[in-house]
Amino acid sequence: MTSSLIEAVDIKAPVAVSWALWQDVERWPSFLSHVKHVERIDSALFAWQVSLPGADKSFVAELTEVVPENRIAWRTTEGVHHAGVVTFHRISATESRVTLQIEYDPQGFVERLGALTNLDSALATYDLEEFRRMAEREAAVL
Repeated sequence: MTSSLIEAVDIKAPVAVSWALWQDVERWPSFLSHVKHVERIDSALFAWQVSLPGADKSFVAELTEVVPENRIAWRTTEGVHHAGVVTFHRISATESRVTLQIEYDPQGFVERLGALTNLDSALATYDLEEFRRMAEREAAVL
């Protein structure tokens, strides 16, 4: 069973600010609540440690597409089955929209329950809200 989600957030910050924050993978744990650590292996590979309800997981993901200030796409190469894309949209010179799309293969009872009850979507919404707050704080100091 593959599960997918699409969530978006509007941010009072230019695309350049949203992009700069998201492309810095080592900052992901500061706004992605389930991500405990991300380490760059090389220019395209990253080792992840995540903690989800009922399961801690480690996996390696590779960037499959990077278009500056437009999109970042990835997929796992080992560990869990997970792929996603984050797109950055210019609303105005001072506002942007960030859209997150993820497809994954829920493993075990807790992950399947999370997919069925939309808990995964609620978590993504929470994380995007944390991202919005960080991006708006960074835009305010520019």
